[in-house]
Amino acid sequence: MDFSVELQDMIAMIVSILCGGVIGFEREYKSKSAGFRTIILISLGSTIFTIVSKHGVGADDRIAANIITGIGFIGAGVIFKDKVSVRGLTTAAVIWTSAAIGMTTGIGYHALALALTAITLAVLLMVTRVEKMIARLQKQKLISVLFRDPDFSQIQNLENTLSINGLAIERLEVGKDNDRLTAVFKVSGKKQYLVAMNETLASMPEIVSFS
Repeated sequence: MDFSVELQDMIAMIVSILCGGVIGFEREYKSKSAGFRTIILISLGSTIFTIVSKHGVGADDRIAANIITGIGFIGAGVIFKDKVSVRGLTTAAVIWTSAAIGMTTGIGYHALALALTAITLAVLLMVTRVEKMIARLQKQKLISVLFRDPDFSQIQNLENTLSINGLAIERLEVGKDNDRLTAVFKVSGKKQYLVAMNETLASMPEIVSFS
């Protein structure tokens, strides 16, 4: 029995757990749907499949190649879409990247896997700061509004009110839900006006809810 191969594989799995744990900690800290344990298992699972692909009977690269397909299904499960936005894309990308790092350890490139982990963590931390900077400069919002009655004059009244308050508003979509009007708007203006908009919407009796 060749114990050197088994030792290499054990080292690969330990490195994989370490890399997945570092990335998973960041996701868990931010309370994302794929957290500490999930990212570790994704990274470790990718490493194991890569090892099996390398050493299994009749070994070829088909098992490793199918990891990408399997990870795609997991990533799709953390993506959610509502009327206004799509959420979970970053977490899905982290899952994909963690699987790639796991495959890297599985073929024995441990230093590269550690370097990729550091780069991934740096990107996640840096992007958070950049997003906060962009948020301070944000001059555009999408809002979804549910009106109390099926009266189109309510929409015109809202558009006039926001225009008076220094905002440009564009109607994107109008629908009906249980005899109530729903509408999606794109609102543009200075940040302080966008912040004040929430108070304006909350004070209008014809609006049931907005997001």
